[in-house]
Amino acid sequence: MKCTICKTGETHPGTTTVTLQRDNSVVVIRDVPAEICENCGEYYLSEPTASRVYADADATAKRHVEVEIQRYAA
Repeated sequence: MKCTICKTGETHPGTTTVTLQRDNSVVVIRDVPAEICENCGEYYLSEPTASRVYADADATAKRHVEVEIQRYAA
């Protein structure tokens, strides 16, 4: 698909690192499957992947963890 950010790059399957902040928690999730723009590096998550990543971030915030690094496991 054409990247909606840079408007010139095409996206290709790959993995990326997603960093999210919830309240006072920062969650870094590595190896997340995504479509990644070859030009600017913007990533696009599928709806099921995004839901899972957001749920992980919410769970981390509920545990009052300041910083957590996770690896996405399929």
